Amino acid sequence: MTTTNEQLHPFITYLESLVDDRGALAALRRGLGRQPGEAAEMFPYIVPWLPERISRDGEAAYYLIASLFAYHPDSAAAGNMGAHLARTITSEQDRPSVERRFTQLMAAHADDLPVVLRQAVSFLKSKEVPVNWHQLFRDINYWDHPDRFVQKAWANAFWGRRSEPAGQESEPTESQP
Repeated sequence: MTTTNEQLHPFITYLESLVDDRGALAALRRGLGRQPGEAAEMFPYIVPWLPERISRDGEAAYYLIASLFAYHPDSAAAGNMGAHLARTITSEQDRPSVERRFTQLMAAHADDLPVVLRQAVSFLKSKEVPVNWHQLFRDINYWDHPDRFVQKAWANAFWGRRSEPAGQESEPTESQP
């Protein structure tokens, strides 16, 4: 799925404009592992973007995404965390450890997201895999939705049927329609 202008979040676009501002990124990184508001250096970069009426969880998403972005400002135009983590699997030996990491992320309670997302983003950074920050920001905001559509989309991107090169399509199995 390609990101269109309607899917771009102005706050993320603003963060992306800070990529070459080392001071801003350093200030935003100070929020890693801290509660929103604990790193006062972040305020000038986040407070102007907060909606007037925002929940505590909504505000926390701004601080979390800004600190994670500052840590790994490499942006992808498409994909979600499931797709990004799937890209790190370069051999069958990698699969079990990446699947464990991904399953832990998928099972995380919203209160634990700052820790598990920081670990996931750190892993992606180490593998030089960019992040679709626009999608991640939306996903964080809907993490607790009762339909769990974010987790389902991530699972589909991670474990979903891979497209085969033309002429080499695999035979459907009983579990595949």
